[in-house]
Amino acid sequence: MIMTNKKWAVKRITVNLAAQEAEKLEQYCQQTGRPATDVIRELIRSLPISEDTKEHSK
Repeated sequence: MIMTNKKWAVKRITVNLAAQEAEKLEQYCQQTGRPATDVIRELIRSLPISEDTKEHSK
């Protein structure tokens, strides 16, 4: 069994944000008390994926 320190670290990505986008994310995180990683992960999960798109990604 392989143990890792980061249970979610399957793939790490870097995202470039405009200053206004970064500020909005920071404000949302402050207001909700949630970390940016959780907010971004939830937004990605909410993206609609059609069956046709799934076929092409294989």
